Amino acid sequence: MLPFIRLDADDNVVTATRALEVGTDIEGHPTRALIPSGHKIATRAIPKGEMVRKYAQFIGLASEDIAPGDHVHTHNVAFRNTEMDYEFGTDMRPVRPAATPDTFMGYRRANGAVGTRNYIAIVTSVNCSATAARRIADAFGPEELAAYPNVDGVAAFVHGTGCGMAGSGEGFEALQRVMWGYARHPNNGGVLMVGLGCEMNQIDWLLDAYQLKQGPTFQTMNIQNVAGLQKTIELGIQKVRAMLPIVNEARREPCPASELKVALQCGGSDAWSGITANPALGYACDLLAAQGGTGVLAETPEIYGAEHLLTRRAIDRKVGDKLVGLVRWWEDYTARNKGSMDNNPSPGNKKGGLTTILEKSLGAAAKGGTSPLTGVYKYAEPVTAKGFTFMDSPGYDPASVTGQIAGGCNVVVFTTGRGSAFGSKPAPTIKVATNSEMYARMTDDMDVNAGDMLTAGVTLEAKGREIYEMILRVASGEESKSERQGLGDYEFVPWQIGAVM
Repeated sequence: MLPFIRLDADDNVVTATRALEVGTDIEGHPTRALIPSGHKIATRAIPKGEMVRKYAQFIGLASEDIAPGDHVHTHNVAFRNTEMDYEFGTDMRPVRPAATPDTFMGYRRANGAVGTRNYIAIVTSVNCSATAARRIADAFGPEELAAYPNVDGVAAFVHGTGCGMAGSGEGFEALQRVMWGYARHPNNGGVLMVGLGCEMNQIDWLLDAYQLKQGPTFQTMNIQNVAGLQKTIELGIQKVRAMLPIVNEARREPCPASELKVALQCGGSDAWSGITANPALGYACDLLAAQGGTGVLAETPEIYGAEHLLTRRAIDRKVGDKLVGLVRWWEDYTARNKGSMDNNPSPGNKKGGLTTILEKSLGAAAKGGTSPLTGVYKYAEPVTAKGFTFMDSPGYDPASVTGQIAGGCNVVVFTTGRGSAFGSKPAPTIKVATNSEMYARMTDDMDVNAGDMLTAGVTLEAKGREIYEMILRVASGEESKSERQGLGDYEFVPWQIGAVM
C-alpha cells in the first residue's frame, strides 16, 4: 500500500494512509513534519490566500505559505463561507430498475406501510411526563416479554421540551411532526401517548391536526386527568399489558425492498469517511434506489460546501431551490446565534484529519450515491418520494436521526471513523467503520468494516453490496450490534428550534 492516496489529479494535497516519518517521499517531495494517518500533505506550493483542493473541490484557503511536503491542517488552512453558482439537473444519472426484485421479511401494517421491527412505544408530549413513560416501559422486563416473541420491546420516547415554547412556528411544528411520525411509525405496533395536561404541546391538538383515532393499539392519557404520577404509571402499565397480545399477533412476511426507507448518517467522522465508508454507503443507496426504495440524507450543516454537487442531481429546479433555501436558512441561523458554519468539524473529527466543514461535507455527501435527488423535506416531515432524498436537520446525530425516523425511515445506516456508540429505536442502526484499526478495536460496536477497501483492496461495488445485503438482513429481523447492546432508549432527541420561554 502506498503511503498516500491522491483523490483527483487537480488536488494540491494527498492523504496519508499511515503515520509518516519526516522525510517520507510524497511524489518527489519529502515530508517536512510528522504526518498522522488520514492527514493531508501538500504536493505543490500553495501560496497564502490560495485555495486548498481535495476531491477536486475547494476545502479552504492557505492561511500562510505552504510548501510541498508540508502537513496541511488547521494550523495553515482557513475556512471561508462558500460562494456558489448553482446548477440544477446538470449531472443526472437515471436510475435503472433492478432486473431482479429483492425482498425482506417485514411487518405489513393495516395502512399498507411496512415495518422492520414491532415495538410498543410510549411517546411523551412534554418533559413533565418523562418519568411516567420510563417507569411504564421499565415495568416490562425480559420474563414478561418472553411470552410475546413477536414484540421487540416496550420503548419510552422522552424528551426535554414540549413547554416553555411558542405555540406556533418552526419549533412547535417540528415537535408535532416528530410526535406524529413516531405515533404512526410502521415499526411501532402499539402506541401510548403520555402528557401532563397543561403543557403547550397538547396531545389533543396533535390528534386533531393529524386525524389520529384512539383504539386498542393507540391510547393517550394525561397525568393531571388520571390524578397523579403513580396512578398514571399503573394505568399505563394496564394499557400496555392489554396491547401486548394484539401486537404479538403481527407476523413477518415477504415485502419488496421498495418499502425500505434508510436513514443515511455519519458521526465521529475521520478523513477515511469520505474515501471508504461513505462512498460505499452511497453505492448501497444506489442499489436501494434501483429497487424503488428510498435513501434519506440529512445533517444540513454537514453538506455545506457540497450542496452544489447535490443541486446538479436535482430532478427539477423546485427540488434544487428547496435545498439551497435550507443552506441559506442555516447561514442565517448560525449568524443570528453568533456561530459559524465552520463550528463543525469537532475536535475528534480534526484529530482524524478533517480540517474544515467544507472538507467534511464533501465526504459526508458521498453517502447519497449518484442517483437523482428526488425530494427535499423539512425536519421530521413524512418522506414520500422514492430514490435519493434529503431532510433538513442539525449535524447532531441523535437529533438528526430522530427526524429521519419520524419521517418514516425504518432502518438507519451510520458510518463512523472515530468510533461512535450510537443506536436507535424503533428503527435499528447498522454501524459501518471507515478504517480497519478502529473496527478491530471496537468490533463489538461495528457491523461492517469498510476499512478493508484501503487495507485489502476491496472494491467500492463489493463493499456497497455488502452494506446493502446487511440492510436487507437487519430489516428482516437480524439484530445489529447496537441493538444487542441495548442502545436506542436515550437517543430520541427532537430538534429544539427557537426560544425557551
